[in-house]
Amino acid sequence: MNKTILQGRWTYDGAGVKLKRIFSRGHTGLTDPFLLLDHFGSDNPEDYVKGFPWHPHRGIETVTYMLGGKVEHGDSIGNAGTIGTGDIQWMTAGGGVIHQEMPQATKEKMHGLQLWVNLPAKSKMMEPRYRGILKSEVPVVKIPGGEVRVIAGQYHGVTGPVRELVVDVRYVDVRLDKGRSLSHEAGRGYTSLCYLVEGTGEFDDARLEQTQLAVFTEHGGIAVKAVEDIHYIFVTGRQLREPVAWGGPIVMNTQEELDAAFKELEAGTFIKKHK
Repeated sequence: MNKTILQGRWTYDGAGVKLKRIFSRGHTGLTDPFLLLDHFGSDNPEDYVKGFPWHPHRGIETVTYMLGGKVEHGDSIGNAGTIGTGDIQWMTAGGGVIHQEMPQATKEKMHGLQLWVNLPAKSKMMEPRYRGILKSEVPVVKIPGGEVRVIAGQYHGVTGPVRELVVDVRYVDVRLDKGRSLSHEAGRGYTSLCYLVEGTGEFDDARLEQTQLAVFTEHGGIAVKAVEDIHYIFVTGRQLREPVAWGGPIVMNTQEELDAAFKELEAGTFIKKHK
């Protein structure tokens, strides 16, 4: 099965948060419907405490999954709180949200993943919505030599807590002991991602090291083998196959739509009222 391996690169975002950007706008044709994957975090609070102050989004969903530490958040649709280790924030920006995400200094390593899911043209201006999922709400499926946390979609008949998604996405978090194997199904018309958080493993015969990603765009089975204890995420989503016009935190289908969004930001009319 054909695959593409991505390594990612270190960069800074927000007000100065050091993170590894696994893929972004240069890969939209390959990773559709996924736009961006960041692995953020550090043992040094100076690398992250400046956070991501108030900024806008439109046309996408942002999925933040905390692997350690905590982040305080707030947004223009009235949500505020803290997400901690094992918690998930699944935000549908739709027609427009302004929010902030501020990592808090902790004794444990602060790190997590943020995935952007593109919205189809018909849903880009939908009413924004927010889902805050606690670690205790995520079902865990025990498997021989490991476990699977089901965040969205189904695994072995168990359904994750994030439901009624605009784009059909399945998101699971897998831990597998050394020498154990597992398989995932890559559907026809779907893009599937295997991101290795920790360890060394073989993904459809491709050897991945920590913080590498394998992208699969064909239909078939993906065989996973843990060369050593591994922790990885498997995410698969239905391809949109629509044009992408990307301007910073806003992703639309045309340049005209992007221009209109930034004009609304300047005019103070970016946030829409929904009945």
